[in-house]
Amino acid sequence: MKVSVLCFDLADNALGRAELLARLLAPRYEVDVVGPQFGDTVWPPVAGGPIPHRGVRARRYPAFARAMPELLRLVDGDVIYASKPRPTSFGLGLLARIRRRRPLILDVDDWELGFFARGGGWGRVGRALNLGNPNGLPWTWLAERLAPAADAVTVASTFLQGRFGGTLVPHVRDTDAWSPARHDRAAARAALGAGDRRVVMFLGTPRAYKGVDDLVQAMRWVDERAVLWLVGVDPASGWASRLETSARLRIVGEVPFDEVPRFLTAADVVAIPQRATADTVGQVPAKLIDAMAMARPIVATAVSMIPEILDGCGVVVAPGDPPALAEAIGALLDDRERAEELGRRARARCVETYSFTAARAVLFPLVEGLVR
Repeated sequence: MKVSVLCFDLADNALGRAELLARLLAPRYEVDVVGPQFGDTVWPPVAGGPIPHRGVRARRYPAFARAMPELLRLVDGDVIYASKPRPTSFGLGLLARIRRRRPLILDVDDWELGFFARGGGWGRVGRALNLGNPNGLPWTWLAERLAPAADAVTVASTFLQGRFGGTLVPHVRDTDAWSPARHDRAAARAALGAGDRRVVMFLGTPRAYKGVDDLVQAMRWVDERAVLWLVGVDPASGWASRLETSARLRIVGEVPFDEVPRFLTAADVVAIPQRATADTVGQVPAKLIDAMAMARPIVATAVSMIPEILDGCGVVVAPGDPPALAEAIGALLDDRERAEELGRRARARCVETYSFTAARAVLFPLVEGLVR
């Protein structure tokens, strides 16, 4: 049996969740990830990985309409699994279901309309008038309204479950492959050039709602022996170029997804400083689960499910509070025994609740129930 996982843009970091779903399903089913590609390349962290990606180069309307027949041809699975309620994933899945009469699952890992809330009222008006963008506000609003038409829904957080219903399938990791026992911490630190400096690490695409600016500011109050490594940040990006040059700041570009554990191994503290915005209200950062799998001490902010996930195995502070963030990071750097204990607890919770094994115990019966 084959499952077609639909991604709304193979060139975007949204491919991360679609890739995760495909890897969860791959041991039991034939799987590929299908979708439009609005950029020049498949999202680099997963390009060349074990999951095949099949896409069609796409542009704005009206050109996008010409790509739709080829996209629908690629959706050839016995089950269609659309990642995110976006027109070019879920909308495409609805059309493919009509054409092929196959069950359709919708996966929701973000509140997509929340991303359009930034910029105030006039910003929303401008986005509402942007009809040429296939994933613009009006079309995404329509896709979300059509969510009940799916044959089943999976969601990544309890907020999204309250909004969309469905089965909770949080971000998870292969805790057998993502294990600190597989990596040499000394070698990882040497590869970073960390020396005897304490490593505070952020991984991911820098966006305002992820609070990276708060973290950079917080580092001013952390012991000067600590250095902040930003991993996954394009050094040539506008965001990186406006950072103050500092001996206490290092920027590493995008790294392959399967190389992330090697970088995490070198971290003394992993910071996940989410801000409380419409973007984050339903979001659980996948990098939180990355750090838990690798038994890293974590300092994060009280946004969405983060306090629940890190209860007893991480440090949580108020969002948008750089001094509190600095104090929590400094405390873990100063108390290595406590930091290591929190990391061990985080790893144990990840194995129990946020592992591939835990997710497959939910996902496989869901898929097979639909097929029956």
